[in-house]
Amino acid sequence: MHGMSHFVSETSKLNSETARILSFHKKKLRTERMARKTSAMNLSLIVTLMFVLCGSNMIGCRGESEYNWSREAAEEAEAVAAIECSGHGRAYLDGLVLKGHQQVCECNQCYTGSDCSKLLSNCSANAGSGDPYFLEPFWMRHAASSAILVSGWHRMGYSYSDGSYISQLLVEHIKKLHAIVGNAITEGKYIVFGSGSTQLLNAAVYAFSPDTSSQSPAKVVATPPYYPVYRTQTEYFNAKNFSYEGSTSSWINKTDSSSTFIEFVTSPNNPDGKLTKGVLEGDNVKQINDRAYYWPHYTAIPSPADDDLMIFTISKLTGHAGSRFGWAIIKDEAVYEKMLTYLDVNTMGVSREAQLRALKLFDVVLEGDDGKEIFKFAYSTIRHRWTKLKETISKSKRFSLQKLSSQYCTFFKRERELSPAYAWLKCEREEDRNCYEILEAAGISGREGSLYSADNHYVRLSLIRSKDDFDILINKLNTLVAKQ
Repeated sequence: MHGMSHFVSETSKLNSETARILSFHKKKLRTERMARKTSAMNLSLIVTLMFVLCGSNMIGCRGESEYNWSREAAEEAEAVAAIECSGHGRAYLDGLVLKGHQQVCECNQCYTGSDCSKLLSNCSANAGSGDPYFLEPFWMRHAASSAILVSGWHRMGYSYSDGSYISQLLVEHIKKLHAIVGNAITEGKYIVFGSGSTQLLNAAVYAFSPDTSSQSPAKVVATPPYYPVYRTQTEYFNAKNFSYEGSTSSWINKTDSSSTFIEFVTSPNNPDGKLTKGVLEGDNVKQINDRAYYWPHYTAIPSPADDDLMIFTISKLTGHAGSRFGWAIIKDEAVYEKMLTYLDVNTMGVSREAQLRALKLFDVVLEGDDGKEIFKFAYSTIRHRWTKLKETISKSKRFSLQKLSSQYCTFFKRERELSPAYAWLKCEREEDRNCYEILEAAGISGREGSLYSADNHYVRLSLIRSKDDFDILINKLNTLVAKQ
């Protein structure tokens, strides 16, 4: 009984805390936004400056013996970074922080040995996952400016000093980034953070769904081929106020019912890289615009997106998929409040460490060359890979790639060549009904078309993994094409 009383007490505290936070956000919306933002920015700058001055021994913040608290951590980081793993793997800090633990290399696919120097002869090319390792060399070039050392007492509380879960300094950096790239309009809109785009996708579905059980559940739809998480996540949560209802093609000219329709629109699309628009029309149709790949790395930016709800993620921008940080740009205040409620109740915000790392990474992205360096690097890398892949597939009548058109890019101020994140490869022969199995037999691991609610004559091949992964993929494809 005592345990149950304690549980009830703790639950009441959590509910009270959640209610307090939600009440705070609603009150904050009614205040002067510019004043609030300016105040938050000034406070963040002061706190950052104090931290720097304390750490550099420029002002007396703690005892003299504590000035060098960061030295051992910095030495550990440098030691791990110095482990080269033959250029075919990486050593990470994870194990080294444990006393007496010997740090080892984590080898890339098809490489093994203590220093990752041995190439496995019968190893399959990994072209399945979307891990954006292609950006790793950029961050190794910017090792010093992108590094961050976090104290053991960094932001131990649930919220920031202004009572929210969102860093206003990071919000301002996001707005500046979009303004420089020209891929999204943020003025007059609201921004929320999530644990990657994955959490934000369902938060958006929740925000667009009806509040009461007296209304029909919202119908969640998408146009094939589409990112499978739209379906799997909606079905997994199995909520009373929304349900997955398949392809948009089943609902064209049928949206005048009493039901709300929630359409996922991915542009550029995953898996085929095409710039897309919504299919359904009507006052009761709501769009969730997944803009994860709407960056100069992967597509031309013809104009800034101005959708009612747009979702972005750091994973496809800087390559830091493991940091699990995404953001949504929202036009309607009521939708913003509902998403905020979902995120507050679900996780009480994104971790402070993830927000700090995102802030540091964005600061590096924005510095030098008018904020274009990372985009030039990323575009050049993917364009080169796409060109090599096209050269290989062009020698074959058995396989084909998606057809994409070059466009004028406002970011590069010219018509740019193609650089999609993925190849949407098709097995052209009728008898090759399962293209995934054809490639698998040739030592190539991709993702089958049915995962994207498409025909299994298609396979998605990732072009954004490491150089090792891509080189092995091209070698395997060259061998396969030569055999036909």
